[in-house]
Amino acid sequence: MAASMQLLRRTLSRLAPAVSCRQYTSFQRLPVRTPPAPGAAPPPARTYCRPAEAPGPGPGPGPDPDSRSRYQDKPWEYLDSDEYVEKYGAEPVWTGYRRNHKGGIPPQRTRRTCIRGDKVCGNPCPICRDPHIRVHPQNVKLLQQFVSPQTGTLYDPSRTGVCMKQQKKLQEAIVTARDQGLVPLQVPYVDFTAEDYSNSHAAVGSTPPPPTLTRGDPWYYWYEALRPDEEQLARVRKVYRDYLK
Repeated sequence: MAASMQLLRRTLSRLAPAVSCRQYTSFQRLPVRTPPAPGAAPPPARTYCRPAEAPGPGPGPGPDPDSRSRYQDKPWEYLDSDEYVEKYGAEPVWTGYRRNHKGGIPPQRTRRTCIRGDKVCGNPCPICRDPHIRVHPQNVKLLQQFVSPQTGTLYDPSRTGVCMKQQKKLQEAIVTARDQGLVPLQVPYVDFTAEDYSNSHAAVGSTPPPPTLTRGDPWYYWYEALRPDEEQLARVRKVYRDYLK
């Protein structure tokens, strides 16, 4: 036991100078930072982000501008764009739309509005779900999608699925567009003939002409055959005796 302890001590004594030397040689002196002068500007902060390079005139594509601002002033241009054709095709914007509701029968009235402040409801209406669509009197192609071609009336919101806020905007825009002549106003055609308003009409011609009358005679002879009940006549005269002269 004593021999093993002595052997361990000799081994540690041999290794101690090497460990201390390595620790001393690996030590490096830290640089001393001098404080800046009171009037000098502070050194710029180091950053690892590089500014984005501006697109040059080369063939490379530049940054895509905000698509919403392109159609904000002229919303009717969106319906002629390739983006609209790729999304909706030749169908109206409300084709295939189904509102979230319980059961298989939709409610009679749609929601009041789809966007309240910063909150958007689930599955908004066909107009509120697309930020490029805007109801405007000059957006004729959009207004014609909500007008029946047979009757010229506005579709009910239960069919198109738009909210009541957008339905009110559609009504006002259609009235304004019709006043400005942008949307045609359908007036039913009536074939007027003077024969319908003449005395030779079949319903008028079947009535016999009145006979030559003298004072006190009835207009038609069958008036004399109609005699009221005396009891009912007496009761009516009693009720209205204050008004009879």
